[in-house]
Amino acid sequence: MKNSADSPRSKRLNAIIETAIVVALLCGLVGGAAWYFFERGYILYWGDAQAHLNISRQLVDSRVSGYERLGNVWLPVLHLICTPFVGNNRLWSSGLAGTIPVAICFVMAGAFFYLTAREAYRSRICAAIVLACFALNPNVLYLASIPMTEIVFLAGLAALLFAILRFRATQKSGYLLLGVIASWWMCLTRYDGWFLIPFSGAAFAYFAAKRRLAVLIGFGTAASLAPLFWFGHNWWETGSPLDFYNGPYSAMAIQGDRDYRGYHDWPRALQYYAEAGRLCSGWVLCVLGATGLVWAFAKKAAFPVLFLLLTPAFYVWSLHSSKNPIHVPGLWPHSYYNTRYGIAFVPLAAFAVGAIALALPARRKWLGFVFPLLCLVSWLWRASPEQWICWKESQVNSVARRAWTEAGVKAIRSRYTAGQGILASASDVSGIFCRAGIPLAETLDIGDGPEWLANFSAPRLVHEELWAVAQDGDPLSKMLKGGDAPYKLVEQIETKGAPTLEIYRRVAAQLK
Repeated sequence: MKNSADSPRSKRLNAIIETAIVVALLCGLVGGAAWYFFERGYILYWGDAQAHLNISRQLVDSRVSGYERLGNVWLPVLHLICTPFVGNNRLWSSGLAGTIPVAICFVMAGAFFYLTAREAYRSRICAAIVLACFALNPNVLYLASIPMTEIVFLAGLAALLFAILRFRATQKSGYLLLGVIASWWMCLTRYDGWFLIPFSGAAFAYFAAKRRLAVLIGFGTAASLAPLFWFGHNWWETGSPLDFYNGPYSAMAIQGDRDYRGYHDWPRALQYYAEAGRLCSGWVLCVLGATGLVWAFAKKAAFPVLFLLLTPAFYVWSLHSSKNPIHVPGLWPHSYYNTRYGIAFVPLAAFAVGAIALALPARRKWLGFVFPLLCLVSWLWRASPEQWICWKESQVNSVARRAWTEAGVKAIRSRYTAGQGILASASDVSGIFCRAGIPLAETLDIGDGPEWLANFSAPRLVHEELWAVAQDGDPLSKMLKGGDAPYKLVEQIETKGAPTLEIYRRVAAQLK
């Protein structure tokens, strides 16, 4: 008589329970991590994290809100998933409006990586080992607690890899659709996703039992709709479909003519990215991952590892060819910049470690849990955020910004009354209003289109905002110092390593 525990219904129920347990554990883990970073004020340490959050807020709270505020260089998924939370002033000002959706993405990434490893290795123990190596990494947990794009991207990557492997096993078109949706998610989160489209299409086609060419063309066409949308969006907003690539706010424009190690130098590009990957992963995981790669090939289970290797390959290519430098403390110029790109090493190495456990005898597979334990111990040894490269970069590179933001918050809170209005520079200055809890609709900046242009072009005739906040040398500061604007400088905040923050008050009557 057939055991009822082996029935399809029972298997589905067990799978649901197993996945629910994984999701619950991931929720508890990221909840604890988020609380740790929130309590210490680290959520908005990164200047980019503050900027991402304010873009989300501008979608629902600005003089000109809505689609026009989506931006054209940073891709939109992070900003859109933060939108349901940024309308709450407390969540916005504290940064938790960004923590919540990114933490959910961490749970999604972890759950899909677990299911993918279980599918690839046919072992719950191997899957648990992969998940532990990924989820217990402090750099991953930090990025999972702040409004940055890396973990959001990994959620899509994990779903895509799961879809490919399940399509291989079942040939069901639903998994092809999941792959397309995951690709859209990735492509509208980070440009890495664009690079993966042809490889993903080739994987689906290779594993298809029939009509491989149709699968390749169908997936490639559907997945490419996301990049095509972004080209169209940039053209609509700026007149140039390539503004995200070579426009005034692009990585190319920011880097300019400055040279860096790895640019047009493949060995150096590989060296710098490998060092960023090591710092994000830790030595133990890197060594175990290198060993696991050998076992993955030996056990004919190398596809997930090879697929996850594509994202690091993209970063090496970007470093070499696309004006995207990486600076790490151990290599010249001994500083911190884009170190978080190395986070793509973590799931790669974690999956490779799962292959080591796969090589253990069936009754000894539980011994594989020593691998994530060793990784964890290596992080707990001298446990401190100082050892976590992603946190360290956010801490080192934003000392001056945090100082003048805090001083600016105190200065504006002591003077500003709701409804008075503030002329504002673009860039980091909007962080002051976030931390002070001043709605962005009460500020006027370059993103507000014609109203800003009128105020900026004819200050004595048009200005209604009582206050202005600028940084020395920016366009607003130059205009306010030009002699025609009816504003008086009332406070200067000087911070080492940053332009002087300037606060102005309107003093002259507006001409009619």
